[in-house]
Amino acid sequence: MAKDKLLTAVTSIALLTLLIIIAVSFSANQKFIIGPLLIFLGIVSFVSALIFKIPLHSLRPDIIFGLIDNGILAVFALIGAELFGVWGAIVGGAVGNAITDGFAGIFEGHEAQRMRKLKIDDKRTALISATGKLAGCLFGAGVVLTIVWTILGIG
Repeated sequence: MAKDKLLTAVTSIALLTLLIIIAVSFSANQKFIIGPLLIFLGIVSFVSALIFKIPLHSLRPDIIFGLIDNGILAVFALIGAELFGVWGAIVGGAVGNAITDGFAGIFEGHEAQRMRKLKIDDKRTALISATGKLAGCLFGAGVVLTIVWTILGIG
């Protein structure tokens, strides 16, 4: 499978999604390990990049997007859950997602422009973009949940 094919990207992300769902479902009752687990799964998501020999710097704009997007989204969802329960978490997540997509897009675009200006060839493909965003989102939520649930013990 070539790294520039849509089917390769869909297959790779589908397999990673299955792994993530299985891993999180087995540990969902142990809140204190979810954050570190998400960070670990973010690292695992680089496997497809390594298999297809994708330079990790090509993932940078998408990782930045995911970090900002899901990191802040997790904060919105946690605040919503604290204030209004499940309904608040859903609304906080939905509203937070819209807001963070906008802000994260600014930084993703800025990083892509910076890389072009420095003549760094990122060769972005569907697989590169999907892998970078997946890893970044896992890192972003993982860091927030590690701080809130594992380190601070809130919630």
